[in-house]
Amino acid sequence: MTKVFRKILLVHNDYGKYSGEESVVDQMAAMWTKHGHQVVQLRMSTADSRDSLVGKIHGFLAGLYCPKGVREMRRILKAERPDVVNVHNLFPFISPAALFECKKAGVPVVMTVHNFRLICPTGLFMREGKPCELCLERGNEWDCVRYNCEHSLLKSVGYAARNAVARYSGAYRKCVDRFACIADFQRQKLIQAGFDAEKIVVIPNCIRCSTDFQSMLGDYIAYVGRLSYEKGYDLLIEVARRHPDIQFRLAGAQRMPGEGEAPKNVRFMGYLKGEELSDFIQGARFLVIPSRCYEGFPMAILEAAQFGKPVIGPNHGGFTEIIGEGDAAIGRLFRPGNVDDLERHVVALWNNPNEIARLGEKAHGKLLREYSTEGIYQKWDDLVQGLLQSIPRN
Repeated sequence: MTKVFRKILLVHNDYGKYSGEESVVDQMAAMWTKHGHQVVQLRMSTADSRDSLVGKIHGFLAGLYCPKGVREMRRILKAERPDVVNVHNLFPFISPAALFECKKAGVPVVMTVHNFRLICPTGLFMREGKPCELCLERGNEWDCVRYNCEHSLLKSVGYAARNAVARYSGAYRKCVDRFACIADFQRQKLIQAGFDAEKIVVIPNCIRCSTDFQSMLGDYIAYVGRLSYEKGYDLLIEVARRHPDIQFRLAGAQRMPGEGEAPKNVRFMGYLKGEELSDFIQGARFLVIPSRCYEGFPMAILEAAQFGKPVIGPNHGGFTEIIGEGDAAIGRLFRPGNVDDLERHVVALWNNPNEIARLGEKAHGKLLREYSTEGIYQKWDDLVQGLLQSIPRN
C-alpha cells in the first residue's frame, strides 16, 4: 500500500529582501492549501545578518553546517511527520546538512532549483559582467575564489566552501529524490554537471491569472527587479539616455549607486509589491528585463503576461525558453549585454502598438496554457504521488 499525500513541509531560507523566490514559496503554499493539503513551513531569514560583521561571519559558518537549522529540521519532521519535503533555498541558516535529517526520517525530498547554485557558488554563472561556466567545466567551485566572483574575498571563500562541503558530503546526491527545475535550460546544466538525469524534472513557476485582461497601451517602459549590475538595468538607462522622448520607470530595491546619474526621463519607483506592482505593470507599454546573467525563470515575465504585456529580454538562459522565438514568441529577444541591439528592439516595439497588442495576447494565452496555477499544481501532484508510490508505508 502506498502513502496518501496529505502534508507537505516547505523549507526556505528567506533573503534579506522579499524576492522572486519568496513569492514562489508563498504561492506554492497557497496552491497546496487550496487543493486540500496541509502545509507546514521551516523558514529562516538572512535579513538580520547582512549588515554586521558578526552576522556575516555567522552566515559564513552556518553555510558550512548550521546546528540550529539541522535541529529545527529534526524537530519539525518529528512533530509534523510530513509526507514529503519541498526544499528551496538552504543557505545560510538551514544548510544542506539538514537534508540528512530527512533521509534519516525516511521522508522524500524534492528540491526546487531556482538558480544555478548547485553548480556555481554565486548561483549566477557570471563573472566580470559576462556568463561564466568555469565551475561547470572544471567540476568544482574554487574558481569562485580565484576570480573573487563575489567581489569580497570573505564571501567568495564562504560561498565556494559551502558548495564544496555539500558536494563532498553528498547531501544533494544522497538525500534529494527529485530536482524540480523551473526551466529546461537548468535541467541541461545539472545533467552536464553530473546530476542523475532520472532525478530531474522541469516544472515551471506559476501565477494566478484571470481568463481575460483589460488591454491598455501604457505610456512608459517598465523594469521590475533588483537594481544591481547582473540585472543589467544600467543598459536600459543608457537606452533611455539616447531617447529622451520616451519615459522609463524602474521598480526595485537599489543595491548600487545610479539614481543621480540617470537622465530626466528615468523615474525610480522604489520597491513595489502587491497592488502597487500590478498597477505599475498595467500602466506600462511593455517590460524590459535586460539581465546579464542567465536567470532561471524571471517571475516578471509572468507578471507582465497577466496584463497582456510583452517582455524584451536577453537571448540566453531561461529567457530564450520562456519568451520564445519566431511565431511562438511572446516578446522580443536581444543579444545579451548589447545595448545597441536592446535599443533597436525597444524603439521598434515602442513605435508599433499593433505588435504590442499581438504579443500581449500571445503572452496571456501562453500563461493560461502553460503557467496557470491549476496546470502547475497537477504537475506537482503527479510528481509527489509518483514519488510516494515507490516508498512503502511506515
